[in-house]
Amino acid sequence: MEREFKIRGLMMDPITNSPIIILQDVKKNTLLPIWVGIFEANAIALQVERIDTPRPMTHDLIKNILLQLDAEIYKVVVTELKDNTFYALIHLKLNGEPIAIDSRPSDAIALALRTDSPIYVTEDVINNSRNITLDKENLDPEEVRKWLENLNPEEMGKYKM
Repeated sequence: MEREFKIRGLMMDPITNSPIIILQDVKKNTLLPIWVGIFEANAIALQVERIDTPRPMTHDLIKNILLQLDAEIYKVVVTELKDNTFYALIHLKLNGEPIAIDSRPSDAIALALRTDSPIYVTEDVINNSRNITLDKENLDPEEVRKWLENLNPEEMGKYKM
């Protein structure tokens, strides 16, 4: 079972000073943080902010290759949390045939943003990760910050280079 998520934002972990992607369930106020590398966070931030670069970045290049091959990304899924590392699959169609490609979640999310593809997270990942469900529609940044300060990245899936 999969639940659709969107990017709620990017922030820096106040303890480790590492970038974190904050995903939010589209139907609930469940937040899921995924620690990522600085370069991956930058690629996501550029797309979130709709900043054009003079030359294609890596994820833009992949998008352009897929377009030239007439391949379509129809979803990305954060599939697993194993040994404190998140895993993802990029689901695409090439010549009408479905293909699933192993990916780091940060790369899958960066491509999803560039192709307007939905982002999903499996129930297993949600159940096995440290996440928070807020009762309010408008999330309080101070509440999220306090929650992040109390997280131990080693317990909930720190992105590994």
